[in-house]
Amino acid sequence: MELILWRHAEAEAHKPDEAADQLRVLTPKGSRHASRVGAWLDRQLPSQCRILTSPATRCVQTAEALGRKFHTVDVLNTDSTPQAILEASGWPDARQAVVIVGHNPLLGQVASLIFSGEPHEWKIRKASVFWISHKGGADPAPFVRLAVGPDLVGKLR
Repeated sequence: MELILWRHAEAEAHKPDEAADQLRVLTPKGSRHASRVGAWLDRQLPSQCRILTSPATRCVQTAEALGRKFHTVDVLNTDSTPQAILEASGWPDARQAVVIVGHNPLLGQVASLIFSGEPHEWKIRKASVFWISHKGGADPAPFVRLAVGPDLVGKLR
């Protein structure tokens, strides 16, 4: 399985009201970063993959930059758990690659849970991708295929 954790790009300043927080949009810089990473990621991903995003506006806008069909999934929202996100992705047994567009600290906790068995608060920078591979079968250990941010993807071909 290929699990790609993609943190939403930079959004407007945090709002204390939870309903308003869900509606925060990407900043111009965030839109540029989402576009850059989305275009690069589109070239790397297999043609058949599942793309799941938090319903928060900033995540939906980040997912839109990929230019592929995606599904909003409530369990990917800020009040979720790393375990629930892994279940939604089908980790580690899904047959297709899965892209999760979501929030920190949850995405960092998902990565930590996979590698250490505990949901520690690993930081994934805004608009960055943390790509985890799992071959399964005789090789049960997952591995980091790539961790990259918007500042480097323009230099990768």
